Amino acid sequence: MKNTEGKFTGAKSTELYLQCWQPAGAPRAVIAIVHGFGEHSGRYPNVVNHFVPRGYAVYGFDHRGHGKSPGKRGHINEWSEYRDDVRAFVKLVEKQEPHRPIFMLGHSLGGLISLEYVLRHPEGLKGIIASGPLLVQAGLSPVLITVAKVLSRVTPSVAIKTGLDASTISRDPAVVAAYQNDPLVHGFGTPRLSTEITAAQNWTNAHAGDLKLPLLLIVGSED
Repeated sequence: MKNTEGKFTGAKSTELYLQCWQPAGAPRAVIAIVHGFGEHSGRYPNVVNHFVPRGYAVYGFDHRGHGKSPGKRGHINEWSEYRDDVRAFVKLVEKQEPHRPIFMLGHSLGGLISLEYVLRHPEGLKGIIASGPLLVQAGLSPVLITVAKVLSRVTPSVAIKTGLDASTISRDPAVVAAYQNDPLVHGFGTPRLSTEITAAQNWTNAHAGDLKLPLLLIVGSED
């Protein structure tokens, strides 16, 4: 297995961190990972270690404001930044892996980003895997969401601790401990991120019937 790192240009000329894992021979297909809130592309060894030995190439990148990519932690100015970053990512993967089928795997916030993206840009992809997609504002109090709407107009980029309970990400204590001890993981969001997530959720749910790609939807029994 070969792991390489690099950068690519996302929305508004932002240089985003990228990495990929290649099998020993020619890949049979590609899995393009879109990670979740507060984490980064390096948190998917379970996917990498399962699929790469079976002949799949795996690509991932760190969202702006996450991991090794630049930007204020947990902040975007508008949702289109996420969408355009993913579009640049997919085009790069297409260039690197011509004529190979590409499947997008989006987890949590990445699941929402992926679903909203493929509803608008299904081209170049053979299917989508949505793992626990953030289709509702789970884990945040209605009061905090209401406050975020107000602050989004006044101080849109102020950093706020989300207060999300890390122990709920997995039933495996080792997975929870790895998350809690990962220096690249953060727990900050901004009012603008909150309102943009809500708008994206509303749009995605309203257009769910327009999905043209095969979908594998994975949801935890306690979600």
